[in-house]
Amino acid sequence: MPDKTPRKSYHEPVMLQEVIEALQIIPGGIYADMTFGGGGHSKAILLQLNKEGKLIAFDQDEDAWKNAIDDPRFLLVKENFRHLQRFLKLYHMIPAEGILADLGVSSHQFDTAGRGFSMQQNALLDMRMDRRQTLTAKDILRSYDPAALQEIFEQYGEVPNARTLAYRIVEARKTFPIETVAELTAIAGGVSRGNPARYLAQVFQALRITVNDELNALREMLEQSVSVLKPDGRLVIITFHSLEDRIVKEFMKNEKRLNIVYKKPLVPSFEEIKRNPRARSAKLRVAKKGAVE
Repeated sequence: MPDKTPRKSYHEPVMLQEVIEALQIIPGGIYADMTFGGGGHSKAILLQLNKEGKLIAFDQDEDAWKNAIDDPRFLLVKENFRHLQRFLKLYHMIPAEGILADLGVSSHQFDTAGRGFSMQQNALLDMRMDRRQTLTAKDILRSYDPAALQEIFEQYGEVPNARTLAYRIVEARKTFPIETVAELTAIAGGVSRGNPARYLAQVFQALRITVNDELNALREMLEQSVSVLKPDGRLVIITFHSLEDRIVKEFMKNEKRLNIVYKKPLVPSFEEIKRNPRARSAKLRVAKKGAVE
């Protein structure tokens, strides 16, 4: 049976108060949490709902499913949020009053050594959010040609010397299969430019985005979001790096059915960053379907 409350150690919800204020929750409304994770945002939304309200949440990571909230108003969909419209239609939850997506990798995913998300812990280079899929980071490093590797590092990591890194990987794998965090950091560290930690973070980001098709999934979810929102419904997105933030910003700007609520994105308070350093790069953007009051 699901826990009645999410595990506190799993992940601290980012900008929680700002999210609740941005959603302007209607107690009897329908809401969607695109990135359930530890359930912190979902739990806060449920506290604002009355017995008529409903919350549907999405998460493709099986570790997050253990945090499912035991509440008749709550439904957890164990799939990627790119399937938003299909499942809201299936469960008769269209139109919705609000949609939230926190696009950050959870603390649990970073801190679980076996997942390969963090360069701080040696593990197999997996990086799958959904472990039902087959493609892993080590598959990419083993089989992609130099041009494909270069494109990944340039587009998804903005790595300054992506071509050099790609060829170094191809040369290295002639000698041994690149399968672990330690092996990749040793190779990438040998050609890094600028701040070594930032360089490695960009390399890992590029692989993670590719493995999980993150940017395409984001675009698909955004396109569907407007169709499932009711007039005056709110779209609230938290981004953590420039690639996804650019997509969200441009979508909200160019989508004619949306109006931007805050001209500039909200950022975490100094106190929150001090308490939770992983929140430091967060940006919260909000748009409303229909005219802004």
